[in-house]
Order: sequence, then structure tokens, then C-alpha cells
Amino acid sequence: MKYLAKTAFVAASLTMPIGGSALAQHRISISSDWGNVTAELADNAAARALSEMLPLTIEMDDHLRREKTGNLPSALPAASRQREFSTGTLGLWSSGDFVIYYRDGRVPSPGIVILGQVQGDVSIFDRPGKVTIKIQSE
Repeated sequence: MKYLAKTAFVAASLTMPIGGSALAQHRISISSDWGNVTAELADNAAARALSEMLPLTIEMDDHLRREKTGNLPSALPAASRQREFSTGTLGLWSSGDFVIYYRDGRVPSPGIVILGQVQGDVSIFDRPGKVTIKIQSE
């Protein structure tokens, strides 16, 4: 009888709705003359504020041959920061400086706010020069 009660409890637990960041993620598309990618936004206040700004058009500059950076129309709220990033990370350097990293790396203190992660081939941005991107909800 104990076995049946445990099995019923586990089965009921598995059918309950899942909360938290797994369902809170928001998918966006980033398009340019160089190609298109999609990304999942992080579950933090800065990413939610970015989502509320969409659609956006941003002129991006190449920086250090590892990232494209551009200015947002207004500042995003503060969120926790980290120094390490991976290829495809969407970040926030200062409160209004949007970054797409196309190589792995590390930034100096205070680090970056993670806004999301590109799901497509971010290498489309791995070329010198400016590019204009359009960001919108999917």
C-alpha cells in the first residue's frame, strides 16, 4: 500500500504546472543584413525591461573583435553581474549598453548583466564594422 501511495504522489507531482524561469523565458529574434538569429531572454528585471522596449533597432559597433555593442534608447534596471561570458551571450555592460558576444571571454569588474543567450549561429556578427540590428519578440 505504501508503494501505491508513493507512486500516486510522484505521478501527481509530475503533472503539476512547473513554475519559475523554465516557463518565464521569452524568445526574441535578432535580424540584420548579415543574417538572423533567435535568443532566449534571461529571467531577470533587466531582460524583462528589454522585452518591454521591443521592437528595437540598434546600430552596433565592433569591439575588440569579440562583440558587437550598441546603445539602448533608455537604461535597463540593475541585476546581478558576472565577469565570464560565452559565445552567444546577450549582455548589458552599462545600464544602456547592449552587447552581443560572438566569442567566449571575460570582462573586467563590475561585469555584465546577462540578458539572454542566442540559440542560432552568432558567428554572423563575427566581422569588422558596424551593423544595424532589429530585435523583436517572436
